Amino acid sequence: MQRLRVAVGVVLDGDGRVLIARRADHRHQGGLWEFPGGKVEAGETARDALVRELREEVGIDALATDALLEVQFDYPDRCVTLEVFRVHHFSGEAEGREGQPVRWVAVSSLGEYEFPEANGVIVEVLIADSLGGTS
Repeated sequence: MQRLRVAVGVVLDGDGRVLIARRADHRHQGGLWEFPGGKVEAGETARDALVRELREEVGIDALATDALLEVQFDYPDRCVTLEVFRVHHFSGEAEGREGQPVRWVAVSSLGEYEFPEANGVIVEVLIADSLGGTS
């Protein structure tokens, strides 16, 4: 079974909105929404991968990040480990550089979007935090 290590960015703007992107239809979990990020390459830290992927995918430079959580999830065809970071300071304007739609959405509205199963815990943690819970 394929094992993937993925860096994920929960990018927050000054209004407390979070950046999400829609996966291309032809990709694994195509058509679903996700938090931007991508595969960690050999010899690369998760944080370095996140900075690289955010620049490549959505055109922003992550300037300040904090580790948020780690999620392990087994799909029928692959095992993924998501290393999730909160990005609370960045430069640039977010845009879908690979043709994907991107949106800034209120954390409270994340439940209105369909995410891959592996992202479910991230959504739950963000919503709980926004309601005064703890992560």
